[in-house]
Order: sequence, then C-alpha cells, then structure tokens
Amino acid sequence: MLRTVDLLRARAGAAAGRLLDLALPATCAGCAKDGEPICAACAPALHARERLEPGIPLCLPSDVPAPLLQLEWCAPFSGTVRRALHALKYAGELRLTDPLAGAIAARWRRAGAGGDFVVNVPVHAGRAAERGYDQAELLGRAVARQLHLPFVPALVRSRATTAQFKLDRVHRGANVAGAFAIRPGTSARAVPGRWAILIDDVVTTGATLSACASALLDAGAIGVSAVTVARER
Repeated sequence: MLRTVDLLRARAGAAAGRLLDLALPATCAGCAKDGEPICAACAPALHARERLEPGIPLCLPSDVPAPLLQLEWCAPFSGTVRRALHALKYAGELRLTDPLAGAIAARWRRAGAGGDFVVNVPVHAGRAAERGYDQAELLGRAVARQLHLPFVPALVRSRATTAQFKLDRVHRGANVAGAFAIRPGTSARAVPGRWAILIDDVVTTGATLSACASALLDAGAIGVSAVTVARER
C-alpha cells in the first residue's frame, strides 16, 4: 500500500512534486541516508556494467532470448539495485525514476546497436490503476528523454498474468505468451519499419521481453532490442 506522501507525489505536477521533495527529503535506497533517492556513494551500484563491452564473449552460448536482437542490463538484481527497484515499484518512490533511467541510458549509449524509438513493457491496466502508475513506463519516458529519442507507448498487456517471480522458468514463457498487443490508437506509422528499444525494470528468463518483442515485430517493427535496470540469474 502506498503511503499518503507517495500518492501525493504520484499525482502531483512537477512544481508540486518539487515542493514535496523540499518538505520530505528522500532517503537513499542503498544506505538509508537522508537527502537523495540514491546517494553519491551508492550510485555506482547502478552502473556496474556500464563500461563493459556489448555482446556475448566468444565461445560462450548466447543468452539473448529470441526474437530480441540484443539484451543489455545495468547491474545484478541485488543489494542497492534491488532495494531501489522495490522502492520504485512497490513504495511509490518516484524520485528513483531519473537515476535508474540514467543508468539505462548510459548503458545503452555504450552498448546499444541502434534504435529508433523507446517503448516500455506495460503492466496490466488493473495493476497500474491499483499502483497509480506503471514503473516501466516512467522509466521508458525518462530513458527516451535522456537518449533524445521518441517515446511510443505502443504496447498494452491484453490480459492479466501471474507475476513472473511466482513461477519457475519452465512456466514463465506460457504465462506471458500472447499477453501483449499493440495499444489501440497507436499511430499506424509509429512501429512499422522502425527499430524498438524495449525497457523494463528486471529481466530473468527474458520471457516477458520476448512476448513484447513478438507483438512489436508482428506490427511491422524491423527489430527489437531490450535494456533493463537489472538482471536476475
């Protein structure tokens, strides 16, 4: 359940949000120090993989799930990164959006092979209404701004699915198969012939990213790459 201040922040405009920030300073998701959502000492955890070369090392099998062309992530799903994502996703700490999106954008500048627009993995409408926001959409919009690319909310989760973390690897693909579609009202020129950069918070098996990529490719995208804040092994 979101705290009252978190609900106010989620619904406030930019100016009102800044006033709330002054009245109620953030607490670092990493070390609980007051002042910033991620303090300078903890911020490097978000950028653990920023300087790594892209791609799969020679002689190792690819772990990029089809039909994605590329899968990148910023850090392991542990410690500060895990706490930050949980605070954004479940505690309404929306001030974490920009630092988390900044890590995604930095990794993509280093490792990304291309991309014409940014799109997020959507939560189901019922979940978004309950939470008051879609954390991956917030991240996607912020990443698009930082990469100077258009953000296209092209996908919708057409049916509710079981939370992937509750399922084993064998059943995750079936859980999300066919669960995503192009959002009604999306411009007919938004997806066809363009390369999508798909954003989400965490990837484990990649089943959800694959299902989203299939929907985008069926709509005419020429390719889909993905980048997430974290990866859970």
